[in-house]
Amino acid sequence: MDYRKIIHVDMDAFYASVEQRDRPELRGKPIAVGHAEGRGVVATASYEARKFGVHSAMPSFKARELCPSLIFVPPDMERYAAVSQQIRGIFRRFTPLVQPISIDEAFLDVSETQGSGTLAAVGIKRAIREELHLTASAGVSYNKFLAKIASDWKKPDGLFVVPPSAALSFIAELPVEKFWGVGPVTARRMHEAGIATGADLRHRSMTELRALFGVAGEAFWRFARGIDPRPVVTTRETKSVGAEQTLEGNAVEVSEILAFLEPVRASLLRRLARNQFLGNTVTLKLKFADFRQVTRSITLHHPVQSPDEMLRLERELLGEVEIPRIGVRLVGLTVSKSGGDTPDRTRQPELDFGAAEEGEEENKEAAAAEAPGG
Repeated sequence: MDYRKIIHVDMDAFYASVEQRDRPELRGKPIAVGHAEGRGVVATASYEARKFGVHSAMPSFKARELCPSLIFVPPDMERYAAVSQQIRGIFRRFTPLVQPISIDEAFLDVSETQGSGTLAAVGIKRAIREELHLTASAGVSYNKFLAKIASDWKKPDGLFVVPPSAALSFIAELPVEKFWGVGPVTARRMHEAGIATGADLRHRSMTELRALFGVAGEAFWRFARGIDPRPVVTTRETKSVGAEQTLEGNAVEVSEILAFLEPVRASLLRRLARNQFLGNTVTLKLKFADFRQVTRSITLHHPVQSPDEMLRLERELLGEVEIPRIGVRLVGLTVSKSGGDTPDRTRQPELDFGAAEEGEEENKEAAAAEAPGG
């Protein structure tokens, strides 16, 4: 049987590593890229900071408590994007089949190139290190699911290979939290159902998993058996455009929340116009002061384009959320495409497998910008 040769490359602490590369005085020190003041969050933490428990998406005040010597560096997205383009240029020397899934990671299909996927990964890592003075971790396997898990196996500066002959035994030992698409809520539900490892998943039928997890259950069934036919896709259609903002203070009243949504709406409409994007599903995102998050969505028959219609939908969706007394700390709006023919209101699911490949870059940039007014 002919197997594909898939590589997943993930840069190590990318934003922080670029800062340490370009600013020698930061090397060897615990740094966090993000905003230290107000409602700032950590976009990326250096490995020196991670030893203290600091990690991405952590509130800056908490990171400072864990690591009092932490150095905050404001994000420079233009510089990171420029370095990302250099990295992608290196990828394309090895294969034209490159699928970036965020600013600092990508899948490569090297099936048609001479030599093994492992040798290609070694060459990519060497070129990044020698030319850009950065490190990357790589995973090599015969599908995207396994390659992505493998890239995280020996971070930082790691290389891990999962050959077809070892795949089932490797998957059997995996905690379910390692599976693509399993977030905290799904992991908890799996444990409640007695599913803790890949072996446990493999013992469940597709019917059982679909009953427990809907369509995602089918993907879990395939992953548990080492099956992932998804190709490396070199071009992607934009499926959603969004904007969000962290508030300077917690908002409790609906009128306050709507006021904070006004600049978010304006930013979103500009992005829709710039990307010439037409979508008919609007999603409202609210993050409460205790970091719980809710979303509400509505799908229309036609694309959403006018500010007045967006405002009307915001009010309608906000009316479906019970605002707790602790208040709201973040508001966001997203417009996406839906194939549905009838209007529908839904809660956004915890997991969308497509989001792992379609929205990560925007999410990372949003994390870097999450600060008052950011």
